[in-house]
Amino acid sequence: MEETKLALFKGRKIRRTIHNNEWWFSVTDVVEALTDSVNGRDYWYKMKIRVKDEEKIELSTICRQLKLKSSDGKKYETDCANTEGIFRIIQSIPSPKAEPFKRWLARVGYERIKEIEDPELAAKRTRMLYKLKGYPDDWIEKRMRGIAIREELTDEWQKRGAQEKRDYEILTAEISQATFGMTPNEYKKLKGLKRENLRDHMNDFELIFSMLGERSTTEIHRNENSRGLPKLKSDAKAGGDIAGGARHQLEKRLKRPVITGDNFLPRGGNRKLKKKKI
Repeated sequence: MEETKLALFKGRKIRRTIHNNEWWFSVTDVVEALTDSVNGRDYWYKMKIRVKDEEKIELSTICRQLKLKSSDGKKYETDCANTEGIFRIIQSIPSPKAEPFKRWLARVGYERIKEIEDPELAAKRTRMLYKLKGYPDDWIEKRMRGIAIREELTDEWQKRGAQEKRDYEILTAEISQATFGMTPNEYKKLKGLKRENLRDHMNDFELIFSMLGERSTTEIHRNENSRGLPKLKSDAKAGGDIAGGARHQLEKRLKRPVITGDNFLPRGGNRKLKKKKI
């Protein structure tokens, strides 16, 4: 699972993302924070040339291109390094800010290690982020349960031969189509979303039926010991059909749809999701 966050070092923004269960940091953001350079990308480019000439070391070899959100709101491939790699890069930056940054970096890395050892810490942090964004407590509890169910499902997919991202998108779309009659991309269009996380803009019922479809799929995989994408895809449709059937029964009884175009975007953008409007 990849998670992108923004961290602060003495008022400077440092983009970071979780990759292979550890933090990877934007190298250009680190460079700008330590050098006060107005163009971190240019400084980084020249620095790589200098280090290669003087120390015969290719700093690019300790970096990876990972997608991070830019100032225009879009995600781009960005040079990133993990904690060890950033420490190495810092050694080649003559800056009085290096030592406090090293301590900050070590603390951030330590916090991530503690979260891996105790997932409850990560869950508490996620709950707090949702609360700060203004989500109600009962919604947060459903969202957190949904995250756990989703992770349980993707773990099964990984063990049963699905390829991360590409196959996951296919299987997720299969569940969504059977549950809600539309793919996640179509659902986002209904809610007027662009790059936002769809589930962060679902109401109670939408979250519940998403959970039912994914939890049913997980159980079918286990019960039938499913292997390979074709079988996983068939299971995903079956799990989604169970949730979709329950949704149709509820809508028939309520005499109204539970799917809504409302969302949690601030007023002035799109409609605000109202807790009682389900």
